[in-house]
Amino acid sequence: MKRSSPIAATLAFLGYVVMIVPILFVVATAFTDGDALTFPPEGLSLRWFEAAISYEPFTRALVSSLQLALISTVLALGIGIPATLAIMRGRLPGKSVVEGLFLSPLILPELVVGLALFQQFMIHLELDNFRTLLIGHTAILLPYTVRVTGASLALADPALEDAARGLGASAWRSFWTVTLPVLRPGIISAALLSFVTSFNNVPISLLLQSRDFRTLPVTMLDYVQQNYTPIVAAMSTLLLAGTVVLAFAAERILGFARIFGGINR
Repeated sequence: MKRSSPIAATLAFLGYVVMIVPILFVVATAFTDGDALTFPPEGLSLRWFEAAISYEPFTRALVSSLQLALISTVLALGIGIPATLAIMRGRLPGKSVVEGLFLSPLILPELVVGLALFQQFMIHLELDNFRTLLIGHTAILLPYTVRVTGASLALADPALEDAARGLGASAWRSFWTVTLPVLRPGIISAALLSFVTSFNNVPISLLLQSRDFRTLPVTMLDYVQQNYTPIVAAMSTLLLAGTVVLAFAAERILGFARIFGGINR
């Protein structure tokens, strides 16, 4: 069995420390009984969680973020799944170019994407903030839907689809009875990743939001620039707990390792 080098193990450990320790500081601060963001916490209390839940700008922004993330995820799946089938199963000319186009939002800075959307859609086409935000979020989610559903489809045997059609099944029936069950775990995984990515997005939302429609991450960023109470730490802890529960449930139901294992194939 191949053993990892001490340098690689040390770098991996330092990477985990850099990622996890700041999160632990935020979680610990959320339970403080003090009135300011300080570490170590000044006593233990749950009052900041109650304050976060009852703070109206946060609750209103939470509804907006959920709405935006849900709609953009559905749109990204509606575009990404047919694109994946066309790239991997269809006779599409220039498949690599088309796939690269769908994956390009991963390499473009989101601030640049947001600025381009602002200039083209809000200034030239005069679209409102919500529709422009929806277009931007859908665009940045397409790489996840195409890549993850493509990884799931890569694990399937194309001979099964050919066999179904050879036995008289139509293309539509073959898709529903053979292809879709294979894609379902990848679709659910892509939906979870897309939803979390859209919900937590800051750069595009920061550029394209309006006074009437503000997402939760941007609202929290604005709050922490003017106030130093632990209410932001409490809300962050609640969001972190929700994300962990969602990821754990998805892992138990789907098994992300089985899905993402196809990405390298």
